Amino acid sequence: MDMKKRRDMQLLYVTDEAIMEEQSVCRKKLQKLNFADRSNFDEIAEIVKDLLGKSGKDCTINPPFYCDYGSHIEVGENFFANYNCTIIDVARVKIGNNCFMAPNVAIYTAGHPVHPDTRNTMFEYGKEVTIGDNVWLGGNTVVCPGVHIGDNVVIGAGSVVTKDIPDWSIAAGNPCRVIRKITEDDRKKVFHKEEIDEEAWDLIYDMRTGSNILL
Repeated sequence: MDMKKRRDMQLLYVTDEAIMEEQSVCRKKLQKLNFADRSNFDEIAEIVKDLLGKSGKDCTINPPFYCDYGSHIEVGENFFANYNCTIIDVARVKIGNNCFMAPNVAIYTAGHPVHPDTRNTMFEYGKEVTIGDNVWLGGNTVVCPGVHIGDNVVIGAGSVVTKDIPDWSIAAGNPCRVIRKITEDDRKKVFHKEEIDEEAWDLIYDMRTGSNILL
């Protein structure tokens, strides 16, 4: 079995010439993305579309952005990754619709054997990461290999997510733990106990009911 196939089956593999060629293609695209005119949003959007394996409508990445392959990353509609996002996509990274990533978010699929004698053989592995719909990852969040984050989740800034997070959760910490569930009481909350002001709430209501009040 060749190393690319072993990698894609989430088995131990060694980075050989064929894998390095894939990474070389990705790095050329990253070079274009990370040195593009930051005010040329259309050009950036085209590069991102070419870089990622799959991207939905309104997919936005603020450079700089870093990954190993790009082709192993799938994102849904209305995706936003802020500055300095890193996705080590040795294995597949699948992200749902309406997901936001604050600055310095890192998603890692790559891992190495624990024992140094084994690790020094240069064998490594990748374990896929999945993130559901309507997820917000706070700044400096790290998502570790093999983690699955459910739908409608908020991860607090600075968290290290080592285990799965269930739907409708607010979770934070190192290691990241569920703090509480998101409930109907949170619908009008904006910052701690502060509530959305009435003018903004009216606009939100109109947007959700299909009005073009903001246009």
